[in-house]
Amino acid sequence: MNHTQRPARILDPGLCLTLRPMRYPEFFDQYKAAIKNTWTVEEVDFSSDVMDLRSKMSTAEKHLVHRLVAFFATGDSIVANNLVLNLYKHINAPEARMYLSRQLYEEALHVEFYLTLLDTYVPDPDERHQAFAAVDNIPSIKKKAEFCMRWLESTTDLSSLRTREDRQAFLLNLICFAACVEGLFFFGAFSYVYFLRSRGLLHGLAGGTNWVFRDESMHMAFAFDVVDTVRKEEPDLFDEQLENKVRTMIEEAIECELQFAADLLGEGIPGLSLADIHLYLQCCADERFVRLGMPKQFHAKNPLAFMDLQDVQEVTNFFERRVSAYQVGVQGKVDLDAAF
Repeated sequence: MNHTQRPARILDPGLCLTLRPMRYPEFFDQYKAAIKNTWTVEEVDFSSDVMDLRSKMSTAEKHLVHRLVAFFATGDSIVANNLVLNLYKHINAPEARMYLSRQLYEEALHVEFYLTLLDTYVPDPDERHQAFAAVDNIPSIKKKAEFCMRWLESTTDLSSLRTREDRQAFLLNLICFAACVEGLFFFGAFSYVYFLRSRGLLHGLAGGTNWVFRDESMHMAFAFDVVDTVRKEEPDLFDEQLENKVRTMIEEAIECELQFAADLLGEGIPGLSLADIHLYLQCCADERFVRLGMPKQFHAKNPLAFMDLQDVQEVTNFFERRVSAYQVGVQGKVDLDAAF
C-alpha cells in the first residue's frame, strides 16, 4: 500500500502515515484528552497507608492487599505487551496509533505505581519476589494470566489481517482487552480498593487508583470505539459465531475473577462476601454486553453501594494531595479537516 493513501477500512493491511485529512478525529480527541490527564507516581502519598498496614488492618485484610498488588504488578504489563504486539500493528490509522502510544506510556506509569505499592507495602524481600512472580506462583493470578494470553496472543503471529477469520480473531483480542481485562479484571480489583477506602483505610492507594481508574476507563472507551468503527465498516464480521465466542469469553473471565476473589477473601473480610463480588462482576459484564450491542446475560444489580458512589472524574478525597479530576493545560488548536 502507498503510505500516502488512506486504507479503505481501519483493519486493512498496511501502514498509513497520512493524518490529513483526518478520517477518525474522535481518536485524536481521545489522545488530546489523555494528555490533559497527566499525573505522576510522586504525587501519591503513601504515608498513612504504611500506618494502616502496621496498626489498623487485620491479617485477612493484609492478605487481600498483598494479593491485590501482586495482580496489579503483572496485569498492566500484559496489557502493554498486547498494545505493542497486536493493537498497534493492526489498527491502521495514525490518529488511533497516537492514542495507543499515549496509552502505552500510561501503562508504564501504572506499572511504576504498582511497583511503588509493592516496595511500600511488602517490605520482606522474599514476599516481594513472590509478588513480582505472581503469574508463576499464585494460582488465582496464574489462571487470569493464562486466560489473557490465550485470547490476546491469538493474533500475535499474524502479519496482517487479510481474511475474515483473521479480522474476527483480532476483534476477539480487542474485546477481551476491553471487556474482560480492563472491564472485569481491573474493575473487580478496583472494587477492593474502594471497599477498603470506605472503611477508612489506605487512602494513598485509593488516591492513586482514582487516576489509574480514570486512565483505564479511557482505554476501555477507546477500544470499544474501535470495535464500533469496525462494525460500521465491516458489519458482516459481527455474526452469531462471534457473539457466542464473546459470551463464552466473558463468562470464563468471570470464573477466573471469582477464583481470584475466593483467594482474596478466603480468610474472611467482614462486610465483603464472595456472593457480592459475583453479583458485581455480573453487573459489570452486563454493561460490557450492552456496550457491544448484545443483550444482558445476568440482569444483576450492583450490591456494592460504595462503587455506585465512585465517579473517578469528580472524586475529591480529603486525604488526597489533589483532585483526581485534575488536568494539565494543553495549548493550541488543531484543524481536523485541513489538508497538506
